[in-house]
Amino acid sequence: MSKPLLSGVLGAALVAAALAPSAPATASGPTVVAASPDISVTNVKAYLDQLQSIATSNGGNRYTGRPGYRASADWVKSKLDAAGYTTSLQSFSTSAGTSYNVIAEWPHGDANHVVMAGSHLDSVSSGPGINDNGSGSAGVLETALAFAASGQTPRNRVRFGFWGAEELGLVGSKYYVNNLPAAERDKIELYLNFDMTGSPNPGYFVYNDNPAGNGARDELTSYFTSKSIQTEYVDVQGRSDHAAFRALGIPTAGTFSGAEGIKTSAQASKWGGTAGQAYDPCYHRSCDTISNLNLTSLDRHSDAIGHMVWTYAQKDYGGTNPPTGGNLLLNPGFESGAVNWTGTTGVITNSTSKPARTGSYKAWLQGNGRTSTENIGQSVAIPAAATAASLSLWIRIDTAETTGSTVYDTVKVQVVDGATTTTLGTLSNLNKSTSYVQKTFNLTAYKGKTVMVRFAGQEDSSLQTSFVIDDVVLGTS
Repeated sequence: MSKPLLSGVLGAALVAAALAPSAPATASGPTVVAASPDISVTNVKAYLDQLQSIATSNGGNRYTGRPGYRASADWVKSKLDAAGYTTSLQSFSTSAGTSYNVIAEWPHGDANHVVMAGSHLDSVSSGPGINDNGSGSAGVLETALAFAASGQTPRNRVRFGFWGAEELGLVGSKYYVNNLPAAERDKIELYLNFDMTGSPNPGYFVYNDNPAGNGARDELTSYFTSKSIQTEYVDVQGRSDHAAFRALGIPTAGTFSGAEGIKTSAQASKWGGTAGQAYDPCYHRSCDTISNLNLTSLDRHSDAIGHMVWTYAQKDYGGTNPPTGGNLLLNPGFESGAVNWTGTTGVITNSTSKPARTGSYKAWLQGNGRTSTENIGQSVAIPAAATAASLSLWIRIDTAETTGSTVYDTVKVQVVDGATTTTLGTLSNLNKSTSYVQKTFNLTAYKGKTVMVRFAGQEDSSLQTSFVIDDVVLGTS
């Protein structure tokens, strides 16, 4: 993070508003909070070990214009290249020498609706910058790699930025934004920024300095609330890389675990840690090393990055769904009722007893509390010219079955190919969830065929389990 805030702004009262509200997302955000992926803190920590090693081998820092920064940028780019991203190394001049932004775009989704997440990759000259901001960069990197590995077909184009020269005055992010054609800027629906997420005496702060981003702000707040983590709002006053996006009216949001500000007694009571001490005593110092981390904070903030990317990658901004290859399924969100779907009558419903993920309708299988079976399906032709095909769906499972290890009720995701029925995956009462979770299955083996995609539920003699499915996508590339 760049220069400190004005005296007293980020001290004992670092927040812009004391306690962030725990209300659900507003209408400007997703209508239902999607379940987040579990972003591996083990992997995030391994990336920080690598950044520490790079700094150690290059004069103890990763400062703009010095070899440690270029080595950091090259290493991040190589990881994203290997995962299948379209990447670029954008160079620009600074007072300290040449610097670089690493830009990575997942080559699927509607290019007219872009969701970005970013972090600054450079350190100050006095140290390796592991918390500031290796932590945010490592969390964004692992989210990008996990997103690529998830196999999902995004509705929107997902882009990641790793900014250079933030410590010189947000130079890299400003250069990127200022050099985008106006038409390309207009395609960016949201920019999410993550700057310092592993502070050793951490807080859980959510950016609150851009009304255009209030929907995303509230989505972050709701996410943390769902994990029983209290948050506070913070106005970072143009102190980090979202500022250039905000200046153009682009919605922005982000998280922050604290820098040189002092943790209050009230904050220590709700977050743990030590009152009267800085969130990060090594802020902008040589001791900001691999030892200067709180792994719980790093894990929680990284999971929040994942949640936001997963959620907004699928947010409906009015584009096609998905544009890459199109959605081969008709009425995929069930908003036209049972049109285009066959199977058990009454499964597709707008009953308010179970919320849809988006819209009003969804497919609600089982939930009867008695021996029964239900199913719905749709026939679809998968083009022979497709190089890949995948089926994704969002599912929410609630159950009255007791916790344990016994499967009582199931729903199977199946492909019916002529006389052959193949089960791609089985979910059960053991997979219960309080919010929608996305599941993705590979259908590449069926290209060139007309098959039926089917969801088949089965319930035992007592205690209900409801399998609620929405926003199904069969996409190709």
